[in-house]
Amino acid sequence: MSNPIRPRWEWVLVDELGQALDPALSPVFTTQYDAEEWLGERWRSLAAVGAAEARLMHDGVQATPPLPLRAP
Repeated sequence: MSNPIRPRWEWVLVDELGQALDPALSPVFTTQYDAEEWLGERWRSLAAVGAAEARLMHDGVQATPPLPLRAP
């Protein structure tokens, strides 16, 4: 019996120039909720290491508009 393929949600984090940062900064999630909760808890620390924007990907396709990672 094979395991069903689970959806993959992950964040692509980019710097001010639009260059992707290390993919290891974001784990892979099985739900959009978990991915969004993770970002909500960590966006400040990600911004501190150079992330200017987060793009939520669902199975390799951008699922939401990009989110800026800077204080209002």
